Amino acid sequence: MTTRRGFLKGAAALGLSGIGGHAIAASARIGMLALPADSRARMDLSRHVDVFIGTGGHGHTFPGATLPFGMVQLGPDTYNTTWDGCSGYHESQDSIMGFSHTHLSGTGIGDMLDFLVVPRTGEVRLHPGPPDAPDAPESGYRSRFDRADEAASPGYYRVRLKDTDILAELTATARTGLHRYRFPAGKPGHLLLDLCHGYQDNADTPTRTSEAQLRVVDERTLVGGRRVHQWARGRYLFFAMRLSRPFARAQLYADDQPLAEDARSSDGTRLKAALHYPDAGASPLLVKVGISAVSAENALANLDAELPDFDFARVHAEAVEAWERELARVRIDTGDDGQRRMFYTGLYHSLLAPTLFSDTDGRYRGMDLKVHTLPEGYHNYSTYSLWDTYRALHPLLTLVQPERVPDLVQGLVRGAAECPDGVGIWPLQGVETGTMIGYHSAVVLAEAHAKGFDGIDYAAAWPLFRKRAMDDDVHGLAWYRRLGYIPSDKVSEAASRTLEYAYDDWACAHLARAAGALDDHRALLARSRNYRHLFNPDSGFIQPRLEDGRWAEPFDPRALGHSERWHDFTESNAWQATFLNQHDLYGYMEGFGGRDGFVRKLDELFGTSSALPAGAPPDIDGMVGQYAHGNEPSHHVAYLYAYAGQPWKTQAMVRRLMREQYRDARDGLSGNEDCGQMSAWFVLSALGFYPVDPVSGHYVFGSPLFERAELDVGNGRRLRILAPGNDTRNIFVQRVRWNGEPYARNWISHADLAAGGTLEFEMGSKPNLSFGSGPEDLPPGFG
Repeated sequence: MTTRRGFLKGAAALGLSGIGGHAIAASARIGMLALPADSRARMDLSRHVDVFIGTGGHGHTFPGATLPFGMVQLGPDTYNTTWDGCSGYHESQDSIMGFSHTHLSGTGIGDMLDFLVVPRTGEVRLHPGPPDAPDAPESGYRSRFDRADEAASPGYYRVRLKDTDILAELTATARTGLHRYRFPAGKPGHLLLDLCHGYQDNADTPTRTSEAQLRVVDERTLVGGRRVHQWARGRYLFFAMRLSRPFARAQLYADDQPLAEDARSSDGTRLKAALHYPDAGASPLLVKVGISAVSAENALANLDAELPDFDFARVHAEAVEAWERELARVRIDTGDDGQRRMFYTGLYHSLLAPTLFSDTDGRYRGMDLKVHTLPEGYHNYSTYSLWDTYRALHPLLTLVQPERVPDLVQGLVRGAAECPDGVGIWPLQGVETGTMIGYHSAVVLAEAHAKGFDGIDYAAAWPLFRKRAMDDDVHGLAWYRRLGYIPSDKVSEAASRTLEYAYDDWACAHLARAAGALDDHRALLARSRNYRHLFNPDSGFIQPRLEDGRWAEPFDPRALGHSERWHDFTESNAWQATFLNQHDLYGYMEGFGGRDGFVRKLDELFGTSSALPAGAPPDIDGMVGQYAHGNEPSHHVAYLYAYAGQPWKTQAMVRRLMREQYRDARDGLSGNEDCGQMSAWFVLSALGFYPVDPVSGHYVFGSPLFERAELDVGNGRRLRILAPGNDTRNIFVQRVRWNGEPYARNWISHADLAAGGTLEFEMGSKPNLSFGSGPEDLPPGFG
């Protein structure tokens, strides 16, 4: 049982405490150049983090400065449109527009990029200019840069802007960002604040800001805010900015037209301000910005509470210490620097979201877009990529961030009560985006209950989730309840929706039992087997059906759907969807003629051609046969061999996926990072286990990557994972010991791991066919 223990009491609980100091090791290959003397801080584990991994390819990560789960993600924007610009940064671009205060990590849809600050010399430019005009910097305010002049590490970013010779450095607290700019000596300069910058659907469609406010308070302070209708339609965000030196002149702009020179405020949709410094190069110019979704006044209060001065070295040191505290919850031993870098970068990415979304006074903007006040000791969070993160990220957090889990889960309960659209699907900054399918907040809640977390109002949650499961007529649910499946001639993505609703039924059945609603529990348990209505025994695949019960034709298991109009699967095809079942595996095996038939189908999945039909989205990537590691529906599949009594095949495939799908490079992720899910898969798999069915509270063994790992699992408990002699050849588990005693099962419970102890794997170069293969050794199933 995990208790709240008054977690997250102010900034100190976010890791902002004292710090020792010695120089950061230089590593130009990953962009962590030696920092200036006044920014040195102890970097034990964070020096192994390469924040640039995932900024190339389709990883969609960002390299900016932030704290674990921080509200501010202060970083550079190289481009704010196109799919690969979702985070605002992509390694293919060689110029920077400026530095904004909010970024998404690895999503497949763009938004955020709030409150762009652009340091410049020369004439004021109001537009960034095109990124594909490297020889024409005068066409806009963006500036070219060289990768050799760019450096980043957890809590820090810097770059030299070539066209203006300005050195920019960034660091952050939980709710504020701190900039430091060194302008060239003897030249005047200015800062441009762009309130209409943000992610755009395309280069011709501007950021849809419906209202914005900008006010000059005094010669060092500006406040304002905006409402944006992008992915999260109608979200609010406010800011307060203070500068270390007074500006000589402030020029405001509305719709790219200058206002009167003495204008000190403006309302509109396209607002900007240029703050002029004739002596810009005389000394470093520091800029601190606090944000809030409540009001500009609250943004200023956050700024005063968390960053009362301009001490860049202190703020950076405290940011490093925050990251060191969280990364140190997992320590590994390995002689492979690349694997160490991948592991700690993966752990870093796993701690970026969900993001803090409440102020120092406990107020926050809820899912009804109204302002609420939290009970004392609680924090509110946003950025829940639930379709992705229920699978591995949230289970990982229950192990390495147990004190934070009650806040994260209670936030979903609170949001479900506030939101007009009901329970959470993909909440972002007070708005339900409705993105993706299912309602997997139910899974996160049921998992927390199964693992014994308190501080969560399960009783208040059940009526909200019961309404979605039993009554709501949205997203095909009425068809699902009426027919037992969703017909593909009525609802798009029908096959995937059916399968994911079945798993949500499984989660809701557990919530119903916890609430004492036993009739609902039995009904939902039975309904969680609705996947059977889409399994075609003749084809051996999950196959879309029509309203009249016929199988949808023509059928190609590689295709997304059976017609141009209807897409039957969500970012997957029938090959991947056939193995989406996470909870009723033993019942499901009957459709394949038993365990052996199920294994043959798994073998075929991994061994068939990786060819995809023309027009397949880039989300379906990282192919091994028709297994697609680059997207989440496949993430548990390699572990299914263990349920069929052949865990050695899980061990071999998991090692292969860790080796092939994760590389120590900017394009080293095979798909979108998706707010930590891609990385959490690697972190858990490298430790040696994975939660195929998070609601069960169990983990299935794979093949640990390191000889030793030690986890702080909370309440002073330690989990040690040993695999002596482990290397690239010895990938097969021979035997397991738990706390010194022989352990024959190929799975282990969360309760055991969370209690602490020693899990020891004996590894070998050949499979041990007897380990974990007996009926009594298999993971628990349906029930």
